[in-house]
Amino acid sequence: MSPLRAGRWLTLGGYFGLFFLILVWTSLVDPPQHLPRSLVLLALLLPLLAPLRGLLHGRQRTHAWTSLLALLYVAIGITLAAAAEDRVYGLSMLGLALVLFSGCLLYVRAFGWERRRAPEA
Repeated sequence: MSPLRAGRWLTLGGYFGLFFLILVWTSLVDPPQHLPRSLVLLALLLPLLAPLRGLLHGRQRTHAWTSLLALLYVAIGITLAAAAEDRVYGLSMLGLALVLFSGCLLYVRAFGWERRRAPEA
């Protein structure tokens, strides 16, 4: 498997894993007690919806800035993992955000390698 393809699969796996983890955990497993469920879902899922089209089309710039977006979820995951009651959720979010981050970086790097290797027309 080429690095470009591996980066794309890692990115999409991390993206959709993170999306569905947040959706299922916030809706079914452990709904928030003090805030409306819809508000928490909106705050956590809305930033993830922004890069969806570019990721599905394989655009390099979208992958580059999605790697920065993944760092937000790394920080949220670390914060949740520090709390004893949300440790599983935090570690899961952290792991999937790191998969998304590394997939985006691998894709951007491999895209650059492919561009340099291609003969000039």
